[in-house]
Amino acid sequence: MPRTALHLLAVSALVGLSAVFSGEVAAQESIKVGLVMPLTGVLGPVGKQAVAGAKLYMAQHGDIVAGRKIQLIVRDDASVPDNSKRITQELLTLDKVAILGGGLTPNVLAIAPLVTESKTATVVMVSGTSIVTERSPYFVRTSWTHAQQASVLAGWAAQNGSKRVTIIASDWAPGHEAAGVFATTFSKAGGSVVETLKVPLANPDFAPYLQRARDGSPDTLFIFVPASQAAILAKQFVERGLDKTGIKLIGPGDIVDDEDLPGMSDAMVGTVTAGFYSAYHQSPMNRQYVADFQKVNSNVRPNFISVGGYDGMHLIYEALKKTDGKTDGPALVEAMKGMSWESPRGPMSIDPRTRDVVHDIYIRRVEKVEGALYSVEFVTFKGIHDPTKLADN
Repeated sequence: MPRTALHLLAVSALVGLSAVFSGEVAAQESIKVGLVMPLTGVLGPVGKQAVAGAKLYMAQHGDIVAGRKIQLIVRDDASVPDNSKRITQELLTLDKVAILGGGLTPNVLAIAPLVTESKTATVVMVSGTSIVTERSPYFVRTSWTHAQQASVLAGWAAQNGSKRVTIIASDWAPGHEAAGVFATTFSKAGGSVVETLKVPLANPDFAPYLQRARDGSPDTLFIFVPASQAAILAKQFVERGLDKTGIKLIGPGDIVDDEDLPGMSDAMVGTVTAGFYSAYHQSPMNRQYVADFQKVNSNVRPNFISVGGYDGMHLIYEALKKTDGKTDGPALVEAMKGMSWESPRGPMSIDPRTRDVVHDIYIRRVEKVEGALYSVEFVTFKGIHDPTKLADN
């Protein structure tokens, strides 16, 4: 074979090897982030908001962090904990995912042993149940806790004319937590809880519970039900004439979900809630966030779930910058502790002791603004920690 041909063959071989090597390096440099969320079924809108928030953050800030490409892998667990466990196992072993984003409370609890065993940094973007971050040292939360909202609302209500409160709450873990924290805080503030009524989560008829509440003659009704049911309860509240009795309707921010609020009736006007995010939050960052979100999501309003995903990606990006792109779980979690930043919700941080979110809680009133319903903030409680964990000290 002529020397020229041999030279060309050698060059071709080197180029080929170089391409293979470059491909391997590129693959190594890619950081896979797995989001295990409910995307179908009754709670499908929850997962879709979280994923939309995460994707919007990446669209705004690019997909390269510390010189490494971020690859987002989204999987649907259909709200089934066993699905979450199986999917997480696949993501860790087959897809080689380095960081996880968690969804609903039962599903996050189901993956806690896997996360702990694999030492995988996991950002809880949806669950609001206090105990979650205690189940794995690799859980860090960017969503909220029910206790934060309920405790603030109870204190505010006690200081603003509420003396006797009846509680109507869905019979499931979040409802129990919100109702329990509200009752404890309200009682300590000098108020009286007339009765706590537990409503079935599936297909409830609120009429008999509202009648029973009315018979107890409270001055305030605290409700905790899924946002999709809040409109029905408010409608029945008006139909049964409770609004004419002077009974005030209050609850956590969940009951006036920004995605559902535009379709609710004017019966919601005047409802007071405590929440950490409103699409009507008056900051330049949030106005831009809402505009960008609606632009890429068929004009759907971002809700409180969406910012959990958005801020979750921010936390991941900033932690990777601190570790120079290293995905070691303990190092990432350590980098996340104590981090603070400005969010569409307002200022927020991660408690270095509990790995839980610390943020402002706002008292809001549902008002009609230019023909549309919004939660309009009128009181701000700064830097609220999870009160159940403060009590542990």
